[in-house]
Amino acid sequence: MNGATRQLPGRADHAAVRRANLAVAVRALRAGGRSRAQLAADTSLTKATVSSLVTELAGRGLVHTARPTPTAAGTGNSAGTAGSGGATRAGAVGRPGQPVELATGRVLAIGVELNVDYLCGVVLDLGGQERVLTRTAFDVPAGVDATADEVARLVTELADRALADTAFATANDPAVLAGVGVAAPGLVDGTRGTVRVAPNLGWRDVPLHDLLADRLAGQVLPWLPGESRPWDERLLVDNEATLATLAEFAGDAGPDERDLVLVTGGVGVGGGLVVDGRLVRGSGGFAGEVGHLAVAPDGARCGCGRTGCWETLCGLGALLDLAAPPHDPVHRHDLDLDERLDLLLDRAGNGDERTLAALEQVGRALGHGASMLVNVTNPRVLVLGGYFARLGEFLRPVVESELAARVVAPAAGGVRVTLSRLGLAAAATGAAHAVLAPVLDDPTLVPPLAGQPPATGQSPTAVQSPTSAVTEPPTLAEEIG
Repeated sequence: MNGATRQLPGRADHAAVRRANLAVAVRALRAGGRSRAQLAADTSLTKATVSSLVTELAGRGLVHTARPTPTAAGTGNSAGTAGSGGATRAGAVGRPGQPVELATGRVLAIGVELNVDYLCGVVLDLGGQERVLTRTAFDVPAGVDATADEVARLVTELADRALADTAFATANDPAVLAGVGVAAPGLVDGTRGTVRVAPNLGWRDVPLHDLLADRLAGQVLPWLPGESRPWDERLLVDNEATLATLAEFAGDAGPDERDLVLVTGGVGVGGGLVVDGRLVRGSGGFAGEVGHLAVAPDGARCGCGRTGCWETLCGLGALLDLAAPPHDPVHRHDLDLDERLDLLLDRAGNGDERTLAALEQVGRALGHGASMLVNVTNPRVLVLGGYFARLGEFLRPVVESELAARVVAPAAGGVRVTLSRLGLAAAATGAAHAVLAPVLDDPTLVPPLAGQPPATGQSPTAVQSPTSAVTEPPTLAEEIG
């Protein structure tokens, strides 16, 4: 962690600073347990402040004290100090401090992705670790109401499975649900939760947030208290590529990842752009519709009604049409997408000429469009997501060849091509991260455990004030916690 409190606009009152300091402590502990002294050193907070913060977080069930790791008696040389996440110092003499660890099962977040022929669901815990992952074949374009019904059913199933598996849940103090994030393709008005246009679903002006809120409102689940978390905050709907980009950035982002382009492949092709650690959403929030770049103006008609869109050349439908005849199992929408992609991988691995030729042609189209994005944005990293990542061993070399040939800057502008670490689950994972972020920003949203008094005003030693005001928007790392 660099610095302690996230700076707040203007003159911050003690309650606001307290919430910010709690958030700093929680984020630090997400990287690993450590002693109070080490937590103070890593966050630049005083030991008195950290002790007070840990007491409050424990009262809310967000942290617990672990058994200390024994350290060998040394010679007094303490040059080998552990870095962030370490609970002790190498060579330290005496009894080590008790490590404080995040109680990751206390808060859970649900993410769901709608795609043309499947639904994907993920549950993350407070530490950002995956607790449940499921994907099921479903014909989303068949009907809006049927899809909303199925998503509500899936959310309930995910919650039940996650709550049953978490060791934290007790009769008096169950794990709590931060909310539900939903990733949808197309142009999504995230402020209203409306899918404005989703060509591949055949949707236009669908009030997805309201449809799901109506169905979930009657579910008896341990949501965070309604007074502080109304449905507008419990339920989030956003674009799938935007949320996939959040998920890719949610890990330990190094300096390269502060400037990246994500291109994710499904039936459609979506994109996300991160510049200097900030997600580019555009003036209306609709940035990232890269699948509709007109790379072949005289080409095939796209689902959006235009011709020659990039996704007509490298979307999943284009690959499957090139790789196999219509009756082939890879075209069966009732099969899980992973199974269908496995068939293609097996064939390519066995040298099937038609499959290899299809991957070569789609890879070149993918690289062609990606070179435009690289020429415009000059990112350090190009991330291939969705099915592009799943078939990455065959697609990435072709994409790299196209970038080398088409990017104007020397050495393709220094861009490095990587494969998504989340693959087909990226959008759902990003949706869960998005609804978990408010709890990371303000841990006081989580109620105290039964029998614990509510937190009250703190003594001056428990509060450290910021020194200046923020004038820039939050970075992507701050947006997702």
